[in-house]
Amino acid sequence: MAKEEKKKQKGKVEGFAVAEVAKARGEKSARLRERYAKEIVPALMKELGFKNVMEVPRLHKIVVNMGLGEAINNNKIIEGAQNQLAAITGQRTVVTRARKSIANFKLREGQAIGCMATLRRDRMYEFFDRLVSVALPRVRDFKGVSQKAFDGRGNYTLGLREQIIFPEINYDQVEKIKGLNITFVTTARSDEEGRALLRHLGMPFRS
Repeated sequence: MAKEEKKKQKGKVEGFAVAEVAKARGEKSARLRERYAKEIVPALMKELGFKNVMEVPRLHKIVVNMGLGEAINNNKIIEGAQNQLAAITGQRTVVTRARKSIANFKLREGQAIGCMATLRRDRMYEFFDRLVSVALPRVRDFKGVSQKAFDGRGNYTLGLREQIIFPEINYDQVEKIKGLNITFVTTARSDEEGRALLRHLGMPFRS
């Protein structure tokens, strides 16, 4: 009995009983994070043949990046993109800058060329939930996302052509349609594990 109680406490410390931990702190855990802890972890253990919850892959962070090549000639574009990305992600963004100068593209080292936001914990799960439940279904003629955009280590990058699929964006205030990349960084050890994790979380992969 003591051994079972010890294992239960270890699971809480490692974040798998996130709903209970959040409740004890007086916090409201993200809906998808609760479902991950209660339903997805057991399902993945059964599907992937894991015997220990610590082996189960999980989301580590989500990086949302918006590249702005036209910012080379117009610095004001960066500010508008930052505001839009902040509305999409719910947090402040970071300006990305060129690492080296490229004369052919009139690019100088340190010049602003985009913006990004890194999401973790509840905010990460809330963004994922909004993405698959609200934003992706708004894509014109949507038939699912590709299963081939994994990097060989369980991480997945999704490219979107239009930022206006997110309802947080006011279409009337958009000067130009911009694309963005969303990278899902997981603790998976293979693409198979990463794909299984994202599928259970609700990522609509094409069959």
